[in-house]
Amino acid sequence: MKKIFLLFVFLGACINISAQQTFTAYFDFDIDEANRPSQKKLADWIAENPSAKVLKVYAYTDTVGTPEYNNALSERRAAYALKQLNAAEVEVAPDAEVKGFGEEFDYASNQDENRKVVVIYENPQKEVKAFAKAVQSAKKGDILKLPNLNFYNNSDIILRESQPILMELLQILKDNPGLKIEIQGHICCQEVEQNDVSLRRAVAIYQFLINSGINKDRLTYKSFGSTRPVYTLPEKNEEERVANRRVEIMITDN
Repeated sequence: MKKIFLLFVFLGACINISAQQTFTAYFDFDIDEANRPSQKKLADWIAENPSAKVLKVYAYTDTVGTPEYNNALSERRAAYALKQLNAAEVEVAPDAEVKGFGEEFDYASNQDENRKVVVIYENPQKEVKAFAKAVQSAKKGDILKLPNLNFYNNSDIILRESQPILMELLQILKDNPGLKIEIQGHICCQEVEQNDVSLRRAVAIYQFLINSGINKDRLTYKSFGSTRPVYTLPEKNEEERVANRRVEIMITDN
């Protein structure tokens, strides 16, 4: 219960950035260029978001090596990301914050998750976001993936870059009082689930929505372990593992 309360408080403090979105690129060990899967994802993101305006570029490392070395490595990763954005003529705000944090952040136990750059951006020309549009057109029984709503490994705490989509889900539920959903939790990596992680993930989102004012009669939850992966187990890389650590929603009434 303490974890759920902390999740609620942490996200409640982030309501003012709910209009912002995030993109995450991952890096291999001690490398300052994104790995191949993330390079493709970045190219796809640029093509799909021509009106994006970048507000922040935050870069991180794992905890291997000295703090001084990791600070420099994270700065190089941030510079790499900014160079790619500029080369693609993506708009970057004049006051955009470009910063390397090295290992000075709330890092995950899985080192692969820490080697990343997070791009925070907004799409001012998109009045209706893709997920909100999908919810509007969904029918009872449809299952919808919450884009980028992912979790730390073996944890029910969402990734920092997942905050905006969770806030968007909350707003959609507030704007559509007849909408009812089932929250479905999933895991990565393990054929046999341990510690009920997928259930804890679903419950964490369920509790957050209730604490944020959504009537519990509109919400149910269910866990699926690793029985419905986005990517077949064993996953090939960290991007696939992150994608499998997720919750989805099923429309139960609208």
